[in-house]
Amino acid sequence: MLAVAGCSAGGETLPARTNNVQETAVPVDAGAVVQKAMPMTIDVIGTAEAYSTVAVHAQITGELTSVNFKDGDDVKNGQVLFTLDRRPLDAALQQMEANLERDIAQLANARSQLRRYQELADRGIATKEQLDQSQTNTAALEATAAADRAAVQSARVQLEYATIKAPLAGRTGKLMVHAGNLVRANDTTPLVVINQVSPIYVSFGIPEAQLPDLKRYMTRGSLRVEARAPTEAGPASSGQVSFVDNAIDQSTGTITVRGTFPNGNRQLWPGQFVNVVVTLDTEPHAIVVPTTAVQEGQQGKFVFVVKPDRTVEMRTIHAARTSGQETVVSDGLKPGETVVTGGQLRLAPGSRITIRTGSGSGKPS
Repeated sequence: MLAVAGCSAGGETLPARTNNVQETAVPVDAGAVVQKAMPMTIDVIGTAEAYSTVAVHAQITGELTSVNFKDGDDVKNGQVLFTLDRRPLDAALQQMEANLERDIAQLANARSQLRRYQELADRGIATKEQLDQSQTNTAALEATAAADRAAVQSARVQLEYATIKAPLAGRTGKLMVHAGNLVRANDTTPLVVINQVSPIYVSFGIPEAQLPDLKRYMTRGSLRVEARAPTEAGPASSGQVSFVDNAIDQSTGTITVRGTFPNGNRQLWPGQFVNVVVTLDTEPHAIVVPTTAVQEGQQGKFVFVVKPDRTVEMRTIHAARTSGQETVVSDGLKPGETVVTGGQLRLAPGSRITIRTGSGSGKPS
């Protein structure tokens, strides 16, 4: 008591105690509610497929004399890939041509005899039997000459098979047979496989529930589809939806859809898994918030709205769809409002906040 009296006597006044503790503002990140055009999309995983695949086989048996490309080369349609030993085929063709010339000469002689017998028969010198025999010989030689022409044509085709050309433009795979080996007609192992990669297909499955939307928007025109590898940092490849399967897979509940891509830059590769985005339409005046602002509660989805006095209000919303880092809200928000995008765990309705520097101005962009 003496100590207290002494302090009071010294003229010092003790601060008064109060039960009201000043509330500390919670630091948060914030973003703006904006109104802008937003695409209506279907996001799935797909697989790139070669536009066309050809396994190149030899159509004749012979020694492989030369290979005119390297593994993995790009080849043009009609480019010579392999050559086989032509010598046996050249000899066979020459023999067939010689047989044709011989039979053509015999046919000419038979026709001359037929004319003479016809004249003699008209004068009553040659018998009808002799005339019939001459006609028969001429007809037989005509058939023999026709068979020789067919044999010559077949020999020429066989000779063409000794030069194997690319049936399409594409990318070659691993070379399976090297020069010097004996190849056989229609062997089970191809000489090489060529994949056409420009253009290229991307196949993907969409849920059965989204099929009506896909069909409805396809009736309005071609649908744009984008594909990008998960590790690809550049712009996505663009194409058009070109095929929808005629049945739904009952085991997965999806339907197969295929898009065609020009793929001039070879960004897509056969067998590659890609992220696919099909754009159905564009909503011109969508209400959009950052996806990080949307929280899940017992009453559904909600956001914390920043009020002018720097307190927050918890508001239930209806999220129509999500596209990347943005969510389209169909009810509960208005353009120009500010929502909390980070730090929601420390908030309650009425909490006072302070917006971290660099998290957004809270004004619509």
